[in-house]
Amino acid sequence: MKKISDHISFKEATYSQTANKFDLQNKPNKEHIKNMETLAEKVFEPLRKWVGGPIKVNSFYRSEELNNKIGGAMSSSHITGNAIDISTLGKKSNLEMLHYIINNLDFDQIISEYPNEDGEPRWLHISYKNKKNNRKQALEIKRKGKYYTYSDCKNCE
Repeated sequence: MKKISDHISFKEATYSQTANKFDLQNKPNKEHIKNMETLAEKVFEPLRKWVGGPIKVNSFYRSEELNNKIGGAMSSSHITGNAIDISTLGKKSNLEMLHYIINNLDFDQIISEYPNEDGEPRWLHISYKNKKNNRKQALEIKRKGKYYTYSDCKNCE
């Protein structure tokens, strides 16, 4: 079985209900796969080791066609394999994983997605470019009605 890393299969990294439903191709090229492997090596695997168990991969690679279909940002790092969305499977909370990543790992951007009133994100979006170009930017996204707002992450310290 093809793997992106020790704990992410190729199938898991490219799976999409939407792609299946609408018969969309979601096949990364060699450069995308290299980006995915780097993100997994630099962020996902060290995080998983710290968590001490599995982490749910909600979304990793997305073809442009798939990204457009789900309403993703036109410049989404998922399109190049440079971003992953993850959520807890119970060993650590999403908020604990957010803090760990910010304080211990290199990353380009981390987004706390739709945190509740206690600051617990519904999921985390993490991107990784490369050591030289990573911005270490921490944001949160919230929704009010049909509007989305990004702001500096308040629960990231």
